[in-house]
Amino acid sequence: MEFLEGIKGRRSVRKFKDEQVGHDVLGRVVEAAACAPSWKNAQIARYIVIEDTALKNEIADNCVMDFAFNAATIKNAPALVIVTYVAGRSGFERDGSFSTSKEDRWEMFDAGIASQTFCLAAHNEGLGSVIMGIFDDEKVAAAAGVPEGQKVAALIPIGYPDESPQMPKRKTADELLSFK
Repeated sequence: MEFLEGIKGRRSVRKFKDEQVGHDVLGRVVEAAACAPSWKNAQIARYIVIEDTALKNEIADNCVMDFAFNAATIKNAPALVIVTYVAGRSGFERDGSFSTSKEDRWEMFDAGIASQTFCLAAHNEGLGSVIMGIFDDEKVAAAAGVPEGQKVAALIPIGYPDESPQMPKRKTADELLSFK
């Protein structure tokens, strides 16, 4: 797939075929996502894949703050990827002080870059995905057994798409770009 074609062609997919995604395919996606840039090459993003239907349903029913649309999307997906990050590394100096006025917000910035890279790599493998942000961090972490020292950044339902969403209207470069 050509680079720009991949960027322009990736869509948020919320309907999936009833077909499992091979662990080898997910491994290739994570291998590509590992190339995402990060604060001082901290590489804090981690990926927990939930394939167990009961656990996916528990997260859908109890952890998405009663947002029914997200719950239905999670239940429909063959897998749910929980993107976590190792806390206390991005935006910090070795002595634990903050490197910039953005303080620990670099953690979410790095997790966001990694999540987008993950979704682009998934698209390249023929998978659909959607990045979700409406969830209770602590409930998701408890349900999924997120390791100590990591925090939940995003939920990404993933699978082979059963829909082909059209590109929503995009702003032009003239609307987004300014020069001084």
